[in-house]
Amino acid sequence: MSLREYARKRDFTKTPEPKHAASAGNRARRFVIQKHAASHLHYDFRLEIGGTLKSWAVPKGIPFSKGEKRLAMHVEDHPVSYRNFEGIIPKGQYGGGTVMVWDYGTFRPMSNAPAKDIAEGKLHFVLQGKKLSGEWYLVRLKKDDKQWLLIRGGDDLKPVSKKQDDTSALSGKSMKLLAEGDAVWNSNRAHSATSNTNASKLLPFFEPMLAKLVKTAPAGDWQYEIKYDGFRALAFRSERDVRLLSRNGKDLAGKFPEVVKSLQRLSTSNTIIDGEIVALDSKGRSSFQLLQSYELGEKSPPIFYYAFDLPQYKGEDLRSLSLEERQRKLNALLRHPPAPLRVSRVLEGDGDALLKQAGKLGLEGLIGKRKQSQYEAGRRTGAWIKLKTHREQEFVIGGYSDPVGDRRHFGALLIGVFQNSKLLFCGKVGTGFNDSLLQSLKSKFRTLAISKCPFSNESGIAKAELKRCHWVKPKLVCEVRFSEWTRDAKLRQPVFLGLRDDKNAQDVVREEVS
Repeated sequence: MSLREYARKRDFTKTPEPKHAASAGNRARRFVIQKHAASHLHYDFRLEIGGTLKSWAVPKGIPFSKGEKRLAMHVEDHPVSYRNFEGIIPKGQYGGGTVMVWDYGTFRPMSNAPAKDIAEGKLHFVLQGKKLSGEWYLVRLKKDDKQWLLIRGGDDLKPVSKKQDDTSALSGKSMKLLAEGDAVWNSNRAHSATSNTNASKLLPFFEPMLAKLVKTAPAGDWQYEIKYDGFRALAFRSERDVRLLSRNGKDLAGKFPEVVKSLQRLSTSNTIIDGEIVALDSKGRSSFQLLQSYELGEKSPPIFYYAFDLPQYKGEDLRSLSLEERQRKLNALLRHPPAPLRVSRVLEGDGDALLKQAGKLGLEGLIGKRKQSQYEAGRRTGAWIKLKTHREQEFVIGGYSDPVGDRRHFGALLIGVFQNSKLLFCGKVGTGFNDSLLQSLKSKFRTLAISKCPFSNESGIAKAELKRCHWVKPKLVCEVRFSEWTRDAKLRQPVFLGLRDDKNAQDVVREEVS
C-alpha cells in the first residue's frame, strides 16, 4: 500500500494526525503499538518497512502465550512520523477517538527481505520494546490481504498488568488523561511543560534544585524536613492543565493520576510546585520498594505528593526569593490541600539530634535548607543538604550473572557509577528481588544486551565470575541500600530497592560525604 489511502481518509485541517510523506530510508527497524479507543477499542500494530509503517488493527490485543493467535486486520500504510502520534482524533473524523502509544521499540525480521515476506503472506520477527519482547508471526489468512493472524512464537511472555495496559510507553498517561487533553502529546512537548496558550506565563521546564550529602549538621540558620524516598516531581499547573514531570523531564502523570487530580483541584494557575511522590508503609514511612511494587502493579500502597517548595506562583517567578518567603506562599496555597497532596512540614530543633530521632523511627534521613536560600534550579550548591541515617544511592546496571539454586531469571546485578565518563564496577547486588521483579528486569536486559563488559575496571571482577556474566548497555539506573564502602571502593551488604527512570545513567556518580 502507498500513503494515498492514508491521506484520502483524513482531513488534515481537522485532525492532528501527521501529514508526512514516506521516509526516504528503509533501514530503520522500528515498531509501535497504539491503543486506539475508536468506535471499538483495538490495538494498532505497526512495523517500519520500506519507508512507511505497515499496519494491522488487532481487536483483542497482543498474544502472550506461545502459539496464541489473534485476528489482525491489515489496514492502510501510515507515515513513519505516526509512531509518535498520541492524543485525540476529533469525533466525526476517520478513526475518531483517543490514541495511546502503548508500546514502541525496534524489531528484527528473521529474514533479509521483510517486505517480500509480507507480500508472500508470512513474516517472522522479534520485538524489543518497553513492554514487549520476543518472537511473533504475522500470517495472512486470505488472498484479499485483509485478514491476518498475529501469533506468539518462542516462549510464553508474562502479560502486562492492568496498570501497564493503561499506561502510555511514551508519556506515562492513562487513556482517561489522554482523553481529557486538548492536543497531541509527545516527548518533545513534555519539556515545554505548558500548553501553547500559556507559554508566556508558565516557566518552561527546569531541573529542580539539588541537595549535597553531608555527614553532620552544619552551624548556622538552617531548617530541616524529612527526606522522602520516592520520585522527585515538579508540578506545572497552567490555566487548563497539569503536567507532572520528573527531575529529568519525564512525564509522570499517567503513573500517578491521583496526584494529578488533586493538583487540578487547586484554585491557582501558572504555578509550579516542587515535591516528592512517595508510597507509605503501614507505619507512615516512605518506601521506595513499595513505590516500585506500585509501578509494577503488584501492590496498591497509599500514594502521596509531599510539596516542599514553590518556584512559581500565579505567573510570578519566586526563585530569587528566600526559602522562608516561598514556603509562606506554599503554605497559604496548600492550607487545606486535597488528598493525596500534602505539605512537607519543617522540623524544629538541632539537626544532629533530629537525625538520631529519624534513625530511631526508621526514616531515611533529613533534608537541611538555609532559610534565606534562593531556588537555584539544577544546582547542588550546598545551600540544601541531605543527612542520611543509612547509606543509599543510585547505581548503573552493567550486567548480571546466571541464576543458581532456586533463583530464576538471573543471580545478581553488576553495578557501578560513572567517573570521568567511565563506568566503574562497584560490586554485585543479589538481594531485594521477588520473582516478578526478576522477570521484569530480565525482560529489560534482553533489549540492552551487548557482548563486551561496559566496566572500565573489569579487572576488579574475578576471572571465573566474568565467564558467567552477561553484559547490558549501561542505561538502567537502580537504587541500592548498603552498609558502607570498602577500601577498594566496593559495596558492603548491598540491597536492591528498585529501578529509577527519573535520573539519567550518565549523571550517576559516587556520592561523597563532605
